[in-house]
Amino acid sequence: MVDRFELQELTLHGHRIAYRAAGHGPVLVLVHGITSTSATWEAVMPTLAKRFTVIAPDLLGHGGSAKPRGDYSLGAYASGVRDLLLALGHERATFVGHSLGGGVAMQLAYQFPERCERLVLVSSGGLGREVSILLRAATLPGAEIVLPLLVNHYVLDAGRAVGTLLERIGLRAGTDIAQMAHGHASLADRDARAAFVHTLRTIVDAGGQRVNASDRLYLAEQLPFLIVWGERDSVIPVAHGRAAHQLVPSSRLEIFERAGHFPQLDEPARFLHVLEDFVDGTEAAAVAPDEWQARLRSGRAA
Repeated sequence: MVDRFELQELTLHGHRIAYRAAGHGPVLVLVHGITSTSATWEAVMPTLAKRFTVIAPDLLGHGGSAKPRGDYSLGAYASGVRDLLLALGHERATFVGHSLGGGVAMQLAYQFPERCERLVLVSSGGLGREVSILLRAATLPGAEIVLPLLVNHYVLDAGRAVGTLLERIGLRAGTDIAQMAHGHASLADRDARAAFVHTLRTIVDAGGQRVNASDRLYLAEQLPFLIVWGERDSVIPVAHGRAAHQLVPSSRLEIFERAGHFPQLDEPARFLHVLEDFVDGTEAAAVAPDEWQARLRSGRAA
């Protein structure tokens, strides 16, 4: 049994990329959200590794990966995940993306459809305008000056205390608060802070999310497509998941009533059951170039 995935690393395009990997079988790539790391999947990786090859990167600018000045767009992230997959000797995978990682997974499926066997979005970004006011505020001018104050250890300690209190009185928001506090703690590092601001400003502005993939979701009709969301998500509203499901009727929608923004942490057993059942019950997509061309030319699902 795999108890823990140790962080490994390799160099891609001159930059250090940290990742966790274990297991054998069909490949699952797990992509985390903003200010998070591959560790967000630790509750589910050991079980998944019994049946699958599981790869969970720290995206560039996050965790143990390098934090250079550079391109932090969704397209760049998608290319980086594709390159890591190939560098590790794998041609294709099921892509599972949480929050920002959902946007990366959608972009990857769009840019490299030949690499994508299935698409799984977990509380995903990129499906609507609404997003947490905290993220919108972090895009404002001067955020680089304010953020060091927000990650002051005294402020963080106070935030953790509030999160602990909420958990003790039984509020499910505790996981979201704890994860957000942990993510903000990582921003004490200047390079991580710069990468966070650059990443956020490519996808969010003061009014909400700037990137919306809804106009291209018709392309997901050709993929096995699973949407997982927490009913109590206070970062990205569950309405985005329901709207995406309506746009792609062939998709499978799973709403976790007791979960917040991190269903894989709030309800790991159910998350594992849903994901494994989805993979077992679907055939891996194999997109032919002429089919992809036809769908693009039609502008809608065939």
